[in-house]
Amino acid sequence: MIRSIVSTAVAGLAGFTATKAVLRSRLRTHESVVRTNHAGHDVSLAEGPAVATGLLAGSLLIEDPRQRTATLLATAAAGSLGAVDDFCESGSSKGLRGHLSALARGEITTGTIKVTGIPLASIAAAAILRSRTRPAGFFRFSQKEDRPWFAAVADVIVTGGVIAGSANLFNLLDLRPGRALKAGALTLAFTDHERRVSWAPSGAIAGVTAAAWPDDLAGDAMLGDTGANALGAAIGVILAETATPAQRRLILAVLAGLTLASEKVSFTSVIESTPGLREIDSFGREVV
Repeated sequence: MIRSIVSTAVAGLAGFTATKAVLRSRLRTHESVVRTNHAGHDVSLAEGPAVATGLLAGSLLIEDPRQRTATLLATAAAGSLGAVDDFCESGSSKGLRGHLSALARGEITTGTIKVTGIPLASIAAAAILRSRTRPAGFFRFSQKEDRPWFAAVADVIVTGGVIAGSANLFNLLDLRPGRALKAGALTLAFTDHERRVSWAPSGAIAGVTAAAWPDDLAGDAMLGDTGANALGAAIGVILAETATPAQRRLILAVLAGLTLASEKVSFTSVIESTPGLREIDSFGREVV
């Protein structure tokens, strides 16, 4: 118990420190990371690399080796592929349907690379997570799982879908200052933390969120694909680890439904027209 508490605190501190270090570096003001946001103001994309760095630093403190490896893989891949789309963008296709349509035409864009690369990395991370034997206690595994191979493969695919779907959803939410960070905090607040496997990664995310919060809410910096994908992937691993197989299937169904809905419906319009969501979304925001 004491070891887990200490690991969680250190993970939070590591995430906070690493994120702040990148945000305060020269990268923040470099012309290559400056973009124009929805309100027509200059905003720095340095928050994305800062958040990804903080998440990776904090994830090093995860006690379980498989979860640590899976989290580092999923977060690094999602952040790196998001950075490719942020800083080397090619093609005019937008959204999941647009990227897949471009791929069907034989057009390889940075967005296409991202929407194919993140699922592949997520399945690899899921294979690491699901390679466990049956739990015999916290951080101890003794019995092999007794189930058909096709059930194990299906669980890996579902788990990978949860990780990739979460990465994509948080990217879709990063359209207004603070929205993705708030969604992450609320997700963690309603996640089952009874198992200690969620403590250290949640601590890392909390530290990163605290570090990025002021600049994000002020509209001075934004997550971009780099930070939003990395944050979503890290949260996806937590959800995959703390949920039962049935819950993972439900989570995947919800993520898939929201992704498909985003092709037809504006999340911003829905949020702004829904009491409660509107107030949460605008809370603390200096730029609208």
